[in-house]
Amino acid sequence: MSQNNEKNLDAIYDICDRLYTDMCSNKKTDHSITFSYITELGKTLVGADRASFWKWDKVRHELWTTSATGTDKIVIPDTTGLVGKALKEQRVVVTNDPYNDPNFNSAVDKKTGYVTKSILVMPIADVNGEFIGALQMINKLDGAFDDRTDVRCLSLAAIVCGITLESETFLENSQHDKLTKLRNRMGFYSDFAKKYAPVIESGKPLSLFICDIDKFKSVNDTYGHNAGDAVLSFVAGIIMRSCSPEQCAYRWGGEEFIMMMPETELEGCVAKAENLRRTIQDSPCDADGNIVKLTVSFGCRKFDPAMSIEDNISAADEHLYTAKETGRNKVVF
Repeated sequence: MSQNNEKNLDAIYDICDRLYTDMCSNKKTDHSITFSYITELGKTLVGADRASFWKWDKVRHELWTTSATGTDKIVIPDTTGLVGKALKEQRVVVTNDPYNDPNFNSAVDKKTGYVTKSILVMPIADVNGEFIGALQMINKLDGAFDDRTDVRCLSLAAIVCGITLESETFLENSQHDKLTKLRNRMGFYSDFAKKYAPVIESGKPLSLFICDIDKFKSVNDTYGHNAGDAVLSFVAGIIMRSCSPEQCAYRWGGEEFIMMMPETELEGCVAKAENLRRTIQDSPCDADGNIVKLTVSFGCRKFDPAMSIEDNISAADEHLYTAKETGRNKVVF
């Protein structure tokens, strides 16, 4: 074995060892850490200067990556770029003259000053053969990319990428409500440990509200369950769009929703709830061809660290109950 091959093999072992150690540690990690290691592995396997993993969001028709060196999250339409071409044509795409390739997007280079000389894009599939993302290698260090030799070298990274992305997708689906697209109760508890517990531990305020669609049962009884589903999606959409980047809404169950507001005092929570109450009241819903006017009741609460998660939600729920029992369509705190 040549000294160079031995060096590369040692680097591959080192990447795998660090990934394995992180996976077995008690540190809070997620799939993005794995993707970071996989792109590093890909670079080493083919001798590339840069690498990125692209996830295909088929719902939004977007491709996005956070693993492109030197950039923040990049989001592009799934019909554009060399990654889009590889996924559309379901094949490996190689160019060793990107600036003369009509599918190459030079915007990132113009922004960062980087010069791209060669690109290899390898589409990634799940166990059912459905394409779900892509590995992209940029600037081969010792010449031009080859669509046979380099693809053979990348196959290990591509397989691990596919398995990891499929695992991430299953996890994401299990934590989201299929109808409303909001995170569900499982997603809430996952987020609490990662996003909200650190806020509480730092001594910063955390507030929440729980809300309920007034007389929702009558919508189902009068117009049918398709109309009821439309109402749930409509209200969920209004709540979701009102969230700031730090905030998140959840479908708690049935027609109940929760919003968590880190670094927000009770006054801010009440103001948000009141604004949502008015918006929903003033926004007629097309429910399966029926125009339905809706109202929502809210119970607000500043999170008490001395109480459990469940007890804090129960306290907010008591305020919601008061709102329902005293006329509905109001915010109680």
